[in-house]
Amino acid sequence: MYLILEEIVKTFGARGGVGEVTAVNGVSLSIERGQLVTLLGPSGCGKTTTLRLIAGFEFPTAGRILLDGQVVNDLPPHRRDMSMVFQSYAIFPHLNVFENVAYGLNVQKRPRDEIKRRVARVLELVELTGLEKRAPNQLSGGQQQRVALARALIMEPKVLLMDEPLSNLDAKLREQMRGEIRRIQRRLGITSVYVTHDQIEAMTLSDQIVVINQGKIEQIGSPVEIYRRPQTRFVADFIGRANFVEATVRERRAGQVVLDALGTTLTVPAPTVPFRPGEAVTLVVRPEMIELVDNAIRNTQYIPGVVRRAAYLGNVIEYEVEVGGMRLSLIERDPRRADIHPEGQEVGLRLLEDCLYVLPQ
Repeated sequence: MYLILEEIVKTFGARGGVGEVTAVNGVSLSIERGQLVTLLGPSGCGKTTTLRLIAGFEFPTAGRILLDGQVVNDLPPHRRDMSMVFQSYAIFPHLNVFENVAYGLNVQKRPRDEIKRRVARVLELVELTGLEKRAPNQLSGGQQQRVALARALIMEPKVLLMDEPLSNLDAKLREQMRGEIRRIQRRLGITSVYVTHDQIEAMTLSDQIVVINQGKIEQIGSPVEIYRRPQTRFVADFIGRANFVEATVRERRAGQVVLDALGTTLTVPAPTVPFRPGEAVTLVVRPEMIELVDNAIRNTQYIPGVVRRAAYLGNVIEYEVEVGGMRLSLIERDPRRADIHPEGQEVGLRLLEDCLYVLPQ
């Protein structure tokens, strides 16, 4: 592994000088060379502190950080061979695009010809060629973000660190920049650590996602693993949307578990944790894992319910359907449907059993 965190702990003194606050609590993480790994979690969970520990802006209370086999705990940021892209961009307002991007090379007193060559190459990479003489206030938000990214990349760091770099952009530009960051990262093959609280950003960009909650890692996995096979209720709830349905284990079969839930029997893929017959469990049901049909055509294969809310969003219709005293959220993606089911209408539901996931209650 290329970048390794071993049981990292970071504590800060509490306000008033009494006690301590643990921001990072026993985080262990291994990142391969060339991977883009996202630290994902809610505000205050410790993801930015973890990034700052990697960068050297904070020093761990306990544990080790290794880069390419070398322990870097006590090294200052400028000796760690890493570059960071900040949320605020941190572009120098009195320097033009060329001067901003070349700043680090000028500090290192690189030859002028080398600086021109490397700046030209990185500006081409981030598609800013021709804007070298523009002042920051003459650039759009997306262009300013590209300048910040170019300034980090020109130093040819071993690790690129990004702290919510797209949070100040509007939704459409944020989507565009996600694609640009991923394109550049893959083209260069640069090891990257990206911090965000945006699930879509994490799913779009990442080779691996690290879900953090209250200073601890809840789960590490690919976007598919995190979404389809969450290991905790927090992960299932934080990544996307989910219905949590109480269920009881009836029996186990080869690779499957039979459950009683919502007044019917469901056969779902067996979880990694073995459950005993009669044990209470929680069934994770994503909104897109529920099919809805008119009451007129439903039969015993469908679970009866009543529409309590319907919202037409163009590409999808969102419903809340009451089933046995609880409300399930579901999404219908059929673009051919002209009408939506009105509130109060009886409908039938079918759960896509092979897509469901079981957690301990």
